[in-house]
Amino acid sequence: MTKNLSKGWIFFFGALGGLLYGYDTGVISGALLFINEDIPLSNFLEGLVVSSLLVGAIVGAGMSGYVSDRFGRRRVVFVIALIYIIGALVLAFAPNVSILVLGRVILGLGVGGSTAIVPVYLSEMAPTDSRGALASLNQLMITIGIVLAYFVNYAFTPIEGWRWMLGLAAVPAVVLMIGVMFMPESPKWLLKQNREKEARKVMGLTRKQSEIDDEVEQMKKIEAEKESTWDVLRSKWVRPMLIVGSGIAIFQQFIGINAVIYYAPTIFTKAGLGDSASILGTVGIGILNVLMTLVAIATIDKLGRKKLLLIGNVGMVTSLAVLATILFTMQLTTSVAWLTVVFLGLFIIFFSATWGPVVWVMLPELFPTKARGAATGFTTLLLSAANLIVSLFFPILLGAIGTAWVFVIFAAIGVLAFLFVAKYVPETKGRSLEEIERDLRGHAS
Repeated sequence: MTKNLSKGWIFFFGALGGLLYGYDTGVISGALLFINEDIPLSNFLEGLVVSSLLVGAIVGAGMSGYVSDRFGRRRVVFVIALIYIIGALVLAFAPNVSILVLGRVILGLGVGGSTAIVPVYLSEMAPTDSRGALASLNQLMITIGIVLAYFVNYAFTPIEGWRWMLGLAAVPAVVLMIGVMFMPESPKWLLKQNREKEARKVMGLTRKQSEIDDEVEQMKKIEAEKESTWDVLRSKWVRPMLIVGSGIAIFQQFIGINAVIYYAPTIFTKAGLGDSASILGTVGIGILNVLMTLVAIATIDKLGRKKLLLIGNVGMVTSLAVLATILFTMQLTTSVAWLTVVFLGLFIIFFSATWGPVVWVMLPELFPTKARGAATGFTTLLLSAANLIVSLFFPILLGAIGTAWVFVIFAAIGVLAFLFVAKYVPETKGRSLEEIERDLRGHAS
């Protein structure tokens, strides 16, 4: 049945893990408003419930990259779908804080696996000339998952149905589990296993014959290097890209995007909006997230990765700086509350068109074939750790120093991110994964 799958369906199911990541990231923002009615949460416990997902994500990202290099991308995605189903059901029936945290940790294992495997699979399945756009489908699915969660939150707000909000994550997980049964394995992984005939068959679904011959020849040259995954990870020529990948992964989180995603209703409530208006404002932000990711898909293979990162930094820093100024200088009114919505929306526009998709596209591009899963897993582990720090300490900082100063901190981090990208990040647009690896080896020599 794989032969009959269109190219579009291959990439749809390949990216569907991103939708689950997005849903479980976004749904907690609305659920938090009502969990307190059944299970009392202090500020610390609220942060713990949110951030415990990232504890599981750190473990999931750290394990799945290595496991996928050994057993294949497809098998690991199937296990990830099963983990998502279990985690969603645990949360739906959680009787206390301990089980809530346990359910979020289980979901985190799936989230970490998704962040490590989905970008690698999409990059390895995609032809060079459209790799940026197709790999960006991961971020598009993440944003669709987030906005889907916001709509579900809004739909269940009248009955304060937080258990429904959390439990419905099992539905797309079941779809993923079924879909993965018909997905082809990554051709790069098949070639590593000396299964050239199968690899060529899979590549024929997305590439022209001339491209297949060239990629297979380049892969054979790379495989001729007698190196293990660990040898490659320790090598001096990979080290600069590990630093670059780690840097952009950490900065993507430290600039504050998931503080907005997790706590947008809380931010809007503190700014003066009611519960329903706060969740509705969050839905608007989620829709912007999806629309601007579509803009990124249309431009990433034309403008390039590095240029988009720099443009995004300028826009996000400006949005945060203006927002902080408004909150410092104006009295709390309904108008100020809606200005908060507008400038957070502007922040989302720049993030979703640049840093959101570009980081997920670049991480697997930076690393060599023999260690792509493990290296991407390591950098996404750091991304999840940065996400954990932000989500755990954001509500504490919000209570201690106020919204305006938190935005100032995020803006300052954005400036540092701009300098890092300008100095260290290479451009990968228009180059095959094998060409990027060959250049890295050449520079080291």
